[in-house]
Amino acid sequence: MAPRRDSAGGGGEAVTGAGASRRGSGGTSPARERADRYWCEWALLDAGAGPAAEPGVLVEVSGGLITSVARGTRPPDGAERLRGLTVAGFADAHSHAFHRALRGRTGEDGGSFWTWRERMYEVAGRLDPDSYHRLARGVYAEMALAGITCVGEFHYLHHAPAGTPYSDPNAMGRALIAAAAEAGIRITLLDTCYLAGGLGTDGAYAPLEGIQVRFGDGGAEAWAERAAALRAAGAHARVGAAAHSVRAVPPADLARIARTAREAGWAAAHIHLSEQPAENAACLAAHGCTPAQLLDRTGFLAALRPTLVHATHLTSDDAALVRGTGAGVCLCPTTERDLADGLPELDRLAGAPLSLGSDGHSTVDMFEEARSAEAHERLRTGRRGTLPAHRLLEAVHTGGHAALGWAAAGDPPAGRIAPGARADLVSLAVDGVRMAGFDPRRAADALVWAATAADVRHVMAGGRWIVRDGVHALIPDAAARLDAAIREVAP
Repeated sequence: MAPRRDSAGGGGEAVTGAGASRRGSGGTSPARERADRYWCEWALLDAGAGPAAEPGVLVEVSGGLITSVARGTRPPDGAERLRGLTVAGFADAHSHAFHRALRGRTGEDGGSFWTWRERMYEVAGRLDPDSYHRLARGVYAEMALAGITCVGEFHYLHHAPAGTPYSDPNAMGRALIAAAAEAGIRITLLDTCYLAGGLGTDGAYAPLEGIQVRFGDGGAEAWAERAAALRAAGAHARVGAAAHSVRAVPPADLARIARTAREAGWAAAHIHLSEQPAENAACLAAHGCTPAQLLDRTGFLAALRPTLVHATHLTSDDAALVRGTGAGVCLCPTTERDLADGLPELDRLAGAPLSLGSDGHSTVDMFEEARSAEAHERLRTGRRGTLPAHRLLEAVHTGGHAALGWAAAGDPPAGRIAPGARADLVSLAVDGVRMAGFDPRRAADALVWAATAADVRHVMAGGRWIVRDGVHALIPDAAARLDAAIREVAP
């Protein structure tokens, strides 16, 4: 049922902030002077503040920002009523958009991460800027339908199939930025340095081969030069730096990236780390240390305090190193499960900044990512409650936005419903079978342990509604377009 405007008396105490009158940066619609008003039946304002939802919350929005929040109100005249539970928009901190073409196509024949990778390379070989734009637009629309308002795209598919740069060397990256704009979400394009085809136990780095040549720039300096020329088109986009992994970037180049990224002031820095036992074994044999220790030796950890994606096979010393440097960890549980990567020892990472990503898009559902992180830890340890619901929600709210560089000093906050924050709202139905029995006193638990992306009804990003009644407002035929884009490039 569509939201309706009700005319009942208002009340409650309004909360305003110094940033309430500021115009949003990173919104997806022009700033407007008048405020729009939304009355939420229930709202979880800040997952970190506690598990309970507030009743009767009146939210005013102007210029892409939340200008005031009033609790305990009745729906006033002119306010749009949002039934169910309203939360802040989600951040998906790790995405490879082109991997979406493999969903449902790679799981029947056994194998491992390494055999799956060959199928992934097939898709990578078929993409050009136009087809990548079509595919990514569909993927980002699917994200919007799931309540995701900001994505971190780990981007290494840079060049033409023979490794030759396009006339615009950043054509593929610009295609992703444009796709996010058309889907109505923000993006941090994590431009990724990828220089080698693998690491041998003798310390030799293999040259890029086959489709891998599309990923490489020839050296860290050439990567930095190309990436520096990439200017985000529009306030919805930021550019960050990434190194693919210690398998794909030699130590000297990791050190160069650390220096370059620190001096350039990139929005964020990410790297895949210890996803597979084979990576750890090769690094130990070649360099006499673990991948985490190699990042420390090269200055990558201390200089950038990066987000470490997966961190599945860390030693206890690695985990202590991560915690000590302030580096964050991005878990991608549904992909790690799909690829049989293994189970990280999350109790070792207590206190490290946490974010979550959908990675290879075996599903696009941040509720499932949050649920799986704790469920996997329960299976590993035989103990419940290592990651409580509020911390998991923080990972997809404030933690995810921070990992993607949307929480810098002077930025409007993202990931909570508060005066001055970005106007990202996700409205969920609580009257369906999954959320039946919803207890607003335990709203965080209900979101993590009961909700799915299918419960999302309406999504606002930067003050503009991009999903209404479960339909993408900008791409109403999103499913058909995504289907066509996948069939164009799928193996």
